[in-house]
Amino acid sequence: MSIAAEPVSVPPRFDGDFRRRLEDLYRWRRDVRRFRTEPLEPALVDRLLALAVLAPSVGNSQPWRFVKVDDPLRRQGVREAFARANAAALATFHGDRAALYARLKLSGLDRAPVQLAAFVDDATGAGHGLGRQTMPETLAYSVVGAVHALWLAARAHGVGVGWVSILDPDAVHRILEVPDSWRLIAYLCVGYPEEEHLDPELERHGWQARLAGSGWLLQR
Repeated sequence: MSIAAEPVSVPPRFDGDFRRRLEDLYRWRRDVRRFRTEPLEPALVDRLLALAVLAPSVGNSQPWRFVKVDDPLRRQGVREAFARANAAALATFHGDRAALYARLKLSGLDRAPVQLAAFVDDATGAGHGLGRQTMPETLAYSVVGAVHALWLAARAHGVGVGWVSILDPDAVHRILEVPDSWRLIAYLCVGYPEEEHLDPELERHGWQARLAGSGWLLQR
């Protein structure tokens, strides 16, 4: 008796309407710092993480390790680590720039219902080292790709994400008590946005405007 082969997957066709909506998704993906405190359904968080790990990874190594931070004491520890790092960052600015920095809201740690720490596992054996012998940093870049995938998926579900970079990675590592081979890539606040804006908050509050033109593109 022969066994029927599984049907061949048919690649989807993305039409103009889909591409326009995809551009909307990119434009409306914002770094959110102001969250409503209402909880997210656990199934939705699981769904976002499942979509995040569809991201590409060097050598198919899949080195991302996510930690969902629920414990109040650990969250408090992260907030204190942010406060120390933020004070140190403020001290590097002077005059009007320092005053502007002090007015910025730079994290949603006080209100975000979900907090996720994204780590790279530098000791992973998955992928057998393919693709990262000459550029080992691509292991961490793979986790960045997963973070971006989660960010877009969250936006598509009406959920906001904020990336908190003003943190000492070693402090977060100690607070969360993760394996030694894990290295922090991103600490994420996740929840429903308190307000919606097309422009970045840092642009709206006068920190940095979008750069005009294509100066980031070099042709050879």
